[in-house]
Amino acid sequence: MGSAALYQLSQRGKRVLGLEAFAPGHQLGSWHGESRVIRMAYFEHPNYVPLLRRAYELWRELEHDSGEDLLTETGGLMIGTAESELVRGSLASAQQHGLEHTMLSADEVRRRYPAFHPQADEVALWEPHAGFLRPERCVASFIRMAQAAGAEARYSEPVRSWQAVAHGVEIETDSGRYVADQVVVACGARMSGLLGDDIPPIAAERIPLFWMQPTEPYLFELGRMPIYLWETAAGEHFYGFPHIEWSGVKVARHHSGEFCDPHHVERAVSAEDERKLRSAISERIPALNGAVVSSLVCLYENSPDSHFLIDRLVRCANVVYAGGFSGHGFKFASVVGEILADLVTRDRATPDADFLRAARLGARPTTA
Repeated sequence: MGSAALYQLSQRGKRVLGLEAFAPGHQLGSWHGESRVIRMAYFEHPNYVPLLRRAYELWRELEHDSGEDLLTETGGLMIGTAESELVRGSLASAQQHGLEHTMLSADEVRRRYPAFHPQADEVALWEPHAGFLRPERCVASFIRMAQAAGAEARYSEPVRSWQAVAHGVEIETDSGRYVADQVVVACGARMSGLLGDDIPPIAAERIPLFWMQPTEPYLFELGRMPIYLWETAAGEHFYGFPHIEWSGVKVARHHSGEFCDPHHVERAVSAEDERKLRSAISERIPALNGAVVSSLVCLYENSPDSHFLIDRLVRCANVVYAGGFSGHGFKFASVVGEILADLVTRDRATPDADFLRAARLGARPTTA
């Protein structure tokens, strides 16, 4: 989200500095790992769909302007019982917004995609425009294009403190102090550590990611396999991708329930992490239940209600923030960057984002 805001502000001719706590291309946040799902039939809430329409447009614009391949539409399956949150919510969004979709029975899913073994009482919503983004390439493109427009990006320079001053906001890092008219904060799972009680609490959650060696690799080829989300029980989901470029085929559980200090995270994937993943996929995608080729850990940044937080601070209206993306935010980075830039340059953003303001959680009304 920070790189997207840097890009958007640079395109508007603003003098903009981006401060990143870690090295370029680091794997200590919420965005690394070869691929991130993008989908339109949004089970989390239909209100996200207008933002997703704009996100798709902006990703395609960034592809055009950067010359990079960023978004691949594979189609997507949302699998579960007809009563599951995933299927009901996806269908509600599709129907409310007139999205192209098809409902499939378990037999139809097995016939189209032999790798999947849904149970007899499970169904799937098929969405043709779902797919994946290449997150490392997306972030690098935002930054490269921002720098080409005159923005400055500094790495390994974490913000230690901030305060409101007469002419804006003063930021302190290990390297010095900076004063800006306005500041955008988008530091993921570490947001509460920087902004404290000025925002609703954001909790870090440790999420293991796996790349498995399939026993029948052809079933997972790009062009044959879609992206998918699968609800196995209430509140229990896993998701995955076709084979892209990295060795193995990526699959992960959507939430682990393992909350953590974002500064002290166990980065090695454990035998118990692997056991939980195999328990989810062994009967449902048996051809994927091969050896673990590689693994990583990322951090979700969970808001109290799992919906995003995009707003101004009440105490200091010169600070705009975006956080609490709760494991489903990366696909929105392109439009969140635009929203943040609109708040900075126009003092308002699209009304489609109003439902993401902090007041919904009982915070005091903002000054924006």
